[in-house]
Amino acid sequence: MPAPLAMILGLTLITLLTPSILAEAESPRPNVLFLFTDDQRPDTIAALGNEHIRTPNIDRLVHDGVSFTNAYIMGASSMAVCTPSRACLFSGRTLWNLESQGKWDFEISEKNKTIAQVFRESGYTTFTTGKNDPGFGKNGHFVRSFSAGENVYYRGGHGGQNNTPLFSVSYDKGRLLKTKKPSEGKFNADLFADACVEFLEGRKGNDQPFFAYVSFMTPHDPLNAPKEYLSMYAPEDIALPENFLPEHPFDAGVHHIRDEKLVKRPLTADKLRTKLAKYYGLITHTDAQIGRILEALEKSGHADNTIIIFTSDNGLALGSHGLTGKQNVYEHSVKVPFIMSGPGIPSGQKRDQLCYIYDIYPTLCEMAALAVPETVQFRSFKSALDEPETEHRQHLSFAFQQWHRSVRDKRFKLIEYCVDGKRQTQLFDLANDPHETNNLATEEDQKNTLQRLRKLLQQERRHLNDGNTLFPFTNQLGKEFWGTYDKN
Repeated sequence: MPAPLAMILGLTLITLLTPSILAEAESPRPNVLFLFTDDQRPDTIAALGNEHIRTPNIDRLVHDGVSFTNAYIMGASSMAVCTPSRACLFSGRTLWNLESQGKWDFEISEKNKTIAQVFRESGYTTFTTGKNDPGFGKNGHFVRSFSAGENVYYRGGHGGQNNTPLFSVSYDKGRLLKTKKPSEGKFNADLFADACVEFLEGRKGNDQPFFAYVSFMTPHDPLNAPKEYLSMYAPEDIALPENFLPEHPFDAGVHHIRDEKLVKRPLTADKLRTKLAKYYGLITHTDAQIGRILEALEKSGHADNTIIIFTSDNGLALGSHGLTGKQNVYEHSVKVPFIMSGPGIPSGQKRDQLCYIYDIYPTLCEMAALAVPETVQFRSFKSALDEPETEHRQHLSFAFQQWHRSVRDKRFKLIEYCVDGKRQTQLFDLANDPHETNNLATEEDQKNTLQRLRKLLQQERRHLNDGNTLFPFTNQLGKEFWGTYDKN
């Protein structure tokens, strides 16, 4: 090839490649800061409509990002709803496909890469603080997921928010080392923020991308927080949930569970207002720690290139429908707050698309240009972030143990109960009755809607492996439900 022609072709090739090379250089891989609370109802953020609570730092995320107003968990196959919820989040596996090794274990199988593991194997520093349950099993998903951890909680000994045994985590030749630390009377939300702030301070001048997972143990009970936060809320000023009832109208199979024994029945307005005031104080205290973390992120120099996620593992009844726990499939328990902000994410917008918070796994992979493992069963909602009118899911399904199954579409929600051989059905028009107070199941004009959703529920049963025998413990619960359901 003549030299001039070779030179021209070379210059042309450089010209064609330069924009992409520059774009890659100017757009480093995004960091991830994942803020995860424990037992937080979806209606507990001031900027999203709760005029009785103070959440200035979460409000800041609302103003800077996108709030998903129809974000859900799938329910639970365990009385400790948080455990399967977190396992779904980290594994990307649906509720009946978690492949748990034991009745309450939910340790993620080695054949299923966790979300943090994918980022770690792609060159990210992965850090965690707070609640990591499950995770510490031999070759468990903690070892696979996180390169560092400080002030980590793992099962047992929880004596209050200011009496929580924590661990420092390190590695010796790949072997996980846990060093127990006394809480020394300091509230765990402060300790988790301390650990994340220290981690972020260490990122100054470091361009290696990071994935930081901060897993608060609040506002889960016990409802003790620093006095200055508890004193912010007078019980008499707290509004009760619009669906408050002294007792649940029928046996839902959950009344023997610990969470339903925390307050004696019948529930009274005074008891619940006192409990809600403490719950709000705990949320405001947690919000203050989130503020500390956001300030540290700004000072680290990485704020402009960090995707921030705020959500919770499940909601909580706190008097709604005469219940106090989260062991049910009502909106207040399976619906959660969910906010995303950061590079490429619109500011101050809302999305009403139906989604599971577990869709976060493939979404973050897509946003960071990482391959989604084939074992992941959820779907990315990045297109919904980009385009407000994009449809994400047409329906969602929920379950609790062997007693409850539910499905909802964009307007209606069906809940079926089978408890001790007795069947109950609820049908709600969420568009006109978001608090689920008017049961339409016996209304003649809703007969077709009821039949349609029952058919959809059966389709979801098969699609999600509910009641099959692939994973003995979780699917035994499905078999128990459907065995009773099909007989009635």
